[in-house]
Amino acid sequence: MKIVDVSEFYSELGGGVRSYVNQKLDLAAEAGHDLTIVAPGAENRIDVRRGGKIVWIECPIMPFDRNYRMFWRADDVWHVLDAETPDVVEGSSPWRGGWIAGCWAGNSLKSLVFHQDFVAGYFHTFLDRVLAPDIIDRLLGWYWRYVQRLSARYDTTIVADAWLADRLENFGLDRPVVVPFGVERGRFSPAQRDKDLRGELLARCEIPDNGRLLLAVGRLHPEKRLGTVIDGFARAKAQRPLGLVIVGDGVSRIAVERHARRAGNVHMEGEIRDRALLARYYASADVLVHGSAAETYGLVVAEAICSGLPVVVPDRGGAANFASCGRSKIYATGDAGSCAAAILELLDRRDLAGQPGSCLKASPIGFLDEHFAALFKLYETLSDAKRAHRECG
Repeated sequence: MKIVDVSEFYSELGGGVRSYVNQKLDLAAEAGHDLTIVAPGAENRIDVRRGGKIVWIECPIMPFDRNYRMFWRADDVWHVLDAETPDVVEGSSPWRGGWIAGCWAGNSLKSLVFHQDFVAGYFHTFLDRVLAPDIIDRLLGWYWRYVQRLSARYDTTIVADAWLADRLENFGLDRPVVVPFGVERGRFSPAQRDKDLRGELLARCEIPDNGRLLLAVGRLHPEKRLGTVIDGFARAKAQRPLGLVIVGDGVSRIAVERHARRAGNVHMEGEIRDRALLARYYASADVLVHGSAAETYGLVVAEAICSGLPVVVPDRGGAANFASCGRSKIYATGDAGSCAAAILELLDRRDLAGQPGSCLKASPIGFLDEHFAALFKLYETLSDAKRAHRECG
């Protein structure tokens, strides 16, 4: 099967989307599929990869984040699709890229993969101090009508979890299909714990070896609410010796660094692209503290839980969906005092040692190879059905 993913948020400098797409290429190769990623880039070029290729199209920089570019001329993308004649076309953006893929004139199966909750990521983040989230959702009715029109251009809409499917159905999308997401099999485990690394990180936070190490991982962006994480940490560390390591980079880096300096005992690690090293960071910490309430899945939280790491998460979004899995505490979204209380309560527990097998098959956390196997199988089924319908028509 030939698949073309029109991936507007794939960037060589990106984070979660880049990791997802790279793993998708690997698993497409194992499954015998041919995958082409169409991405906006600095120049026109083709990178051949195991599992397929990346076709870069020269595009302008996004005005609000210079790590990313945005599709501009639809014809440039359509020419690639015409040349590839794919069985499946994926649109993985609700913006220009999604419309370009959805409006292509070809007869391929079209799938909208819903990776981003724009309303939760921006409007909830900036307005939920003054308005309740359900009121914000109602005020953004125009956006949900926009997404309905986009979704109608596709044969199916894919989401990573049932709670997100319910949210989209509530706003009028027609039966989103749940293909559960997951973590890399065998990558994240308590066995990755590294005492030397842990000691090194505590030292960078200027905390003695008997202190506790907190970890935050993710893109440095307002929707990640790292201000809440840092303020919650600062309140908690008044009660006991704590250090916080923040892994990630992004448009809010300067603001986050300034906030971290005010709090003290915070080490800004920057982005870690080495996934094996990141697994050691997870397993070597004591608690993951997460701020974002806008996750459509919550990959960082899932990876942390599989690493045997207790988690402190907000009470909304994909991160909260893992609250019953592993050792966790939920706090009120955006509330630093509630975050601090959750951190201290979790640290008071006696069962914080890493436990092999903390990511169990019975848990809500699946594996990435299962996700892609299910996705590819769904595409085969829907593509065959569409082809048969077209031939009968």
